[in-house]
Amino acid sequence: MSLTKATNYLKEKGYADHIIILEQSTATVMEAADALGVKPGMIAKTMSFMQGDKAVLILTEGTARIDNRKYKDYFHNKAKMIPFEEVEKEFRAQLAFLKAMGAKVIGASEQSYSVQGQLDTPIFGHKYEMNDQEWDTFCTGMNKLGKIAKEEYGIALTFHHHMGTVVQSLAEVDRMMENTDPEYVSLLFDTGHFTYCGEDPLEVVKKYVHRIKHVHLKDIRPEVVEQVKKENMSFLAGVRAGAFTIPGDGCINYDPIFKVLEEAGYEGYMVVEAEQDPAKANPLEYAIRARKFIAEKTGL
Repeated sequence: MSLTKATNYLKEKGYADHIIILEQSTATVMEAADALGVKPGMIAKTMSFMQGDKAVLILTEGTARIDNRKYKDYFHNKAKMIPFEEVEKEFRAQLAFLKAMGAKVIGASEQSYSVQGQLDTPIFGHKYEMNDQEWDTFCTGMNKLGKIAKEEYGIALTFHHHMGTVVQSLAEVDRMMENTDPEYVSLLFDTGHFTYCGEDPLEVVKKYVHRIKHVHLKDIRPEVVEQVKKENMSFLAGVRAGAFTIPGDGCINYDPIFKVLEEAGYEGYMVVEAEQDPAKANPLEYAIRARKFIAEKTGL
C-alpha cells in the first residue's frame, strides 16, 4: 500500500491525528525506534510465514522472536519462511533500482535468525547455528540469486558476514564460499566484524581477496569487546558502548590489509563505518579523521 493510500484510509477511519510522517528511514525496528525516541519493543513488526499455499502475517513487538514450539502447537506444523519465489521478487525489485542508479554490487545478509537487533540477547554465545539442510538451502538460494543478479542485471551479489548471524566466523564463511559458485557469489569483507568475533581480517583478505567485491572498513576497541563478553551485552549495547570505531582508531593493523587489496587490483568500494554513538563521537570529526587515515595509508 502506498503512503497516500494508507494516509487516506486512516483519515477515513477517523485516525488522522494518529498519522506521523517522518523524513528519516523507519525501515527496520531499530530505525523506527530511534526516529520516534522509543524502545524497540514498542515498535510493531510483522513476520511472514507460509501455511500451505497461504501466507500468514504475525504482528508482534519489535524485539520478539518466534517460539517454534508455541508456533507448532498453534499452527500444527513448523514455522516456514516465505519461499524463494517471494524472496526473488523482492530481490529483483532491488536489482532494478540499483541498476537504474548505476550500481555494480548488491549486498545480502542473513536476517531470519539474526540476534544482532535483539537488545536483551548477548551477542556472544547466542547466535543460531544452521543444520546441514539449512546450509544447503542457504547456499543454493545464494547461487540462484547471484546468477539472476549477474546474468540479468550485470550486478555482483556480495554476502555480508556479520556478528549475530548464521555466517559470522571464518569457518562459516569458509563453508559458504566452498558451497557457492565464485561466478555468482562474492564476499563483502568487513574488517570490524571479523575482528569482533575473534578472527584475523588479514588472514581472511589473503584467502578470499579474489572473491571480495565490496569492503567495509571499521576498527575495534578490544577493551570494549571484552566488556561486551564479560557483561553479556547485546550487539547494539556493544555498539553504543563503543566497540566499533573508524579505521586507525582501534586495534586493527590496516597496512597489510590495504597492501593485499592493492596487489590484487581491487577496484570496488571501500565504505567507512564509524558505528558508534554520535553523542560520544562527533560524526563529522570522525569522518574527517577516517578520510585522512585512508588517504595517508593508500594515497586515495
